[in-house]
Amino acid sequence: MQNFNKGFTLIELMAVIVILGILTTIVAVNVAPYLQRANFEKARVDLSQIEKALETYRFQHYVYPTTDQGLDALLSPPAEVKNPSLYPPDGYLPFMPKDPWGNEYLYLSPGQNTSKFDVFSYGADGLAGGEGENSDIGNWLKD
Repeated sequence: MQNFNKGFTLIELMAVIVILGILTTIVAVNVAPYLQRANFEKARVDLSQIEKALETYRFQHYVYPTTDQGLDALLSPPAEVKNPSLYPPDGYLPFMPKDPWGNEYLYLSPGQNTSKFDVFSYGADGLAGGEGENSDIGNWLKD
């Protein structure tokens, strides 16, 4: 009767790890562009939702929130609101979304890129300018 060890040798385990590493690299290289595109699409959807809430705010209060009031004016009435009875009990948005990279959306009124207001994100790096995933995305960019 022969006594065989039932297990994997170190060479076999290393071969499997190398193959898994190659497959992971191939998948990552092919999926990365779609992930970047998904981040920009999420930001565009968020910006559109915030824009609509700002337009509704202006329709009811005749002005956009000031830069100092910021986007928080869409969640709870600012102290300076002229007619608090027109302010919806739950605000104009259920919550303020964060950009796909976890940063707050920024707001300027009046805008530097539009005459009404700018709502934007600085992208993945959180800094003005940049290219690719680090590029700024705002309501003035229409594709």
